[in-house]
Amino acid sequence: MGRTLSLALAVVFIFAAVAAIMLKVMPAPLKDSDYLIIGSVATMVSLLMLFLLVVVTSGKGASVFFKRRKRH
Repeated sequence: MGRTLSLALAVVFIFAAVAAIMLKVMPAPLKDSDYLIIGSVATMVSLLMLFLLVVVTSGKGASVFFKRRKRH
C-alpha cells in the first residue's frame, strides 16, 4: 500500500509541476486549445514517468520485458 500511495503522489506532483511549467512557458493570451495542449503534455509526461518508476521499483532488473525460456 505504501508503494502505491507514493507512486500516486509522485505522479500527481509530476503532473502539477509539468502543468505549471507549461503555463509559464506558453505565450500570454491562452486559448482553450492551449489548455488542452498543456493538459495532454502533462498527462503524457506523468504516464511515462509512472511507467518508468514502476519498472525501476519492481525489482526485476533487466528481465522486465524479456523472459528466458526453460531448456528441455
